[in-house]
Amino acid sequence: MSTAAATSALPRQGGTRVGLVLADLVPASRVRDVALVVGGAALTGIAAQLAVPVPGSPVPVTGQTFAALLVGTALGARRGLFALALYAMAGAAGVPWFAEGTSGIGMPSFGYVLGMLLAAVVVGSLARRGADRSVWRTAGTMLLGSAVIYAVGVPYLALATGMSASAAIAAGLTPFLIGDALKAALAMGVLPTAWRFVNKR
Repeated sequence: MSTAAATSALPRQGGTRVGLVLADLVPASRVRDVALVVGGAALTGIAAQLAVPVPGSPVPVTGQTFAALLVGTALGARRGLFALALYAMAGAAGVPWFAEGTSGIGMPSFGYVLGMLLAAVVVGSLARRGADRSVWRTAGTMLLGSAVIYAVGVPYLALATGMSASAAIAAGLTPFLIGDALKAALAMGVLPTAWRFVNKR
């Protein structure tokens, strides 16, 4: 079956075939995929510089997690994973684009970077099933992705600093819940709006 025939056979949701992510709307080529992966890594690195320190916590509030989830959702699981893996490996190798211009794997917050790789796969897989087409499904997808990041980041923080589980939760989860809700609200506007624009074309 040709690619066009396979695509036309996909079920529709809201006027656009389920099975596609936003990046699939760009004409397919190897150059496209490389550009999307590099661009996704760069976007995450830029967003990580939007950082606000949290008193009593070694983990700042940043735009990094929002960018990572947006990259995973828009690019899909495979390209999203590659983009976040490139971001993680380049930062580990010395590129200063982790939060607040840091690099390396010695930071107690490095677990959140690792969690972003898994979260990109989760949200990308859900997006391919149409989870970014409506406001509430997008919110659920973003919140689930955030939970995956914390599921890796908070235990890593506890191990890296010697904190107790409760102290790691207090320092590495609780201060960020309001910000995560705001990020989910932003995604609720951006992603479904992008699909509505596509469907009108």
